Amino acid sequence: MASYHLSVKTIKRSAGRSATAAAAYRVGERIECQREGRVHDYTRKQGIEETFILTPKDAPDWASDRSRLWNEAEASETRRNSVTAREWELALPSEISAEARSQITRDFAQELVSRYGVAVDVAIHAPHREGDQRNHHAHVLTSTRKLEAGGFTTKTRVLDSAKTGGVEIEQMRGLWAELQNRALERVGEVERVDHRSLEKQRETALDRGDKLTAEELDRDPELKLGPAANSMERRAKTVAERQGREYIPVTERGAVVHAARQARAAFREMRERLDIARETYGIEREAGQGRVSAGLTALRAATSKERDGRTSDDIRERLSQVVGRSRDQDDTPKPEGRNYARERLKEIMEKDAGRDGQAAVHKLDGHSEYDLGEDTGRDGRKPSVNERLKDMLNKPRERLEIEDERDQEKDQEVEKDRDIDRDPGLSH
Repeated sequence: MASYHLSVKTIKRSAGRSATAAAAYRVGERIECQREGRVHDYTRKQGIEETFILTPKDAPDWASDRSRLWNEAEASETRRNSVTAREWELALPSEISAEARSQITRDFAQELVSRYGVAVDVAIHAPHREGDQRNHHAHVLTSTRKLEAGGFTTKTRVLDSAKTGGVEIEQMRGLWAELQNRALERVGEVERVDHRSLEKQRETALDRGDKLTAEELDRDPELKLGPAANSMERRAKTVAERQGREYIPVTERGAVVHAARQARAAFREMRERLDIARETYGIEREAGQGRVSAGLTALRAATSKERDGRTSDDIRERLSQVVGRSRDQDDTPKPEGRNYARERLKEIMEKDAGRDGQAAVHKLDGHSEYDLGEDTGRDGRKPSVNERLKDMLNKPRERLEIEDERDQEKDQEVEKDRDIDRDPGLSH
């Protein structure tokens, strides 16, 4: 399932960090920091799929040299507590291809360049070999000053200000969600991501009357495991899979996260079954079925969790075979060749009519109780239940409504006759 993640962090000297070290680590290269006189060598780092640098159009030529770029960024800052770089950490959808992940990351980075006039250094990382194989992600490192023809100039105060920084980041979060959703739509994925908080999403769901989604979103954000707990839980999962047993969390944080994920999975399962039931009910009603019959079919579909793209014609054909089925829907093994539905109806009609089973079944097939044994065609007898069901399923909705009105009028006339027969003041 696609999930959303975008976090923004700052590279601060006050925390003992530098832009040169951050860049070297994320792209897996060797960069010498001229300000500190240190060499940051991460050439042995694995899992780096792609790296690239994007700069404004009028940027100097040296900006394409990663070592020069970040040494210049460090040199442009003179204070001991300066923020020398900003990192945008992005989760990439595993449902799309590597090329698509690269493209949406490039689009996002280009927007940062165009919007703020900064230099952008991108590193796309593959999932860790021992971790979740869906964890594709990107590190987007940006300068904190505009890069122009003469080099780094003014600070990007719009991102630093308490008044405007949050608004700007929220807009970029929305852009990242939009880029992902477009990519997911192109490959036919149903899932979508949402950059808003759970509370905002819940309010939107309530506004549109979607109480089920609002209920699903009425939860706390997922607890972050952290590197140590995450490593322990990964090992526990690997051991459980190797031994063929159920995974049991080994840390308190892991247990909380696992329980929350199981709860969300159960809720999604329930919602999917409800959607199946609604869809099936609509198809059955369009096919001419009554509310009870359509409801039972929808319930069976939701229970079996079958969504195989049946068309209305498929539903009609399937329903027209209900009466003629030779086996029930339960799991009890039964001998071949016996029609249990017919036998059950026969028993009911025997009790009701007081006649033998052959006569009851004869009535069920559309014959009167007087022409038992006669070989009559369909034109010369009443239609059977199976035939009436087929006719009803093949009739348009308008005819069904008209015939329903006629049947109601006949029923009213019959009731009037019965009232007259029951009147003690009339002689017979």
